[in-house]
Amino acid sequence: MEEKNKKFLKNLINNENYLHKNIFLMSDKEKIEKIEKYFFQIMKILGLDMNDDSLRRTPKRVAKMFIQEIFSGLNPNNTPNISIFENKYKYNQMLIEKNITVYSTCEHHFLPIVGKAHVGYISNGKVVGLSKINRIVNFYAKRPQIQERLTIQIVEFLQKMLHTQDVACVIEAKHLCVNSRGIKDIDSSTITTKLVGSFQKNSEIRREFLHHIKIS
Repeated sequence: MEEKNKKFLKNLINNENYLHKNIFLMSDKEKIEKIEKYFFQIMKILGLDMNDDSLRRTPKRVAKMFIQEIFSGLNPNNTPNISIFENKYKYNQMLIEKNITVYSTCEHHFLPIVGKAHVGYISNGKVVGLSKINRIVNFYAKRPQIQERLTIQIVEFLQKMLHTQDVACVIEAKHLCVNSRGIKDIDSSTITTKLVGSFQKNSEIRREFLHHIKIS
């Protein structure tokens, strides 16, 4: 990734006001070591025998999973390398990447959010490699999240990278904090939308987008 791009992306992440200002001062290795110790104590408090062969390595496994996998989007070094190209073919219609798998974690109960994202944009002279849209969704999903914020982050990231106002994102997902605890409603799902530029102002473009992703 170009140094200019790296700086831009890190600034983009650092400007997100829900992240603690000191979040990047500790290395991943240090974070894993600290989480391992704290999770060991949590398991002991729960009454688990930490000498058991099956449980002994669980704190380390959980710590590595948090840092290297399900919360890896908190590290700016994991920002996807975005390939941007000139729109040489002058394609001026919407481009949609639909049914992008979303695996995230609810920040209120630390339970999974599982669903699909549908992302569209209209080029303003630049286009992005198709798989990069999936990677952007995945990057922002790999954090403690709320679905509303995730939807906005995807749109704002693409707006900045593609220098276009015309971006749309719809996410439909199940929240296990609703499905497996509390009300325990296993059938309900949540839909969030962020439509900006032509997707918001032009009713025909909005209808076409919603038609393609099969949400009326």
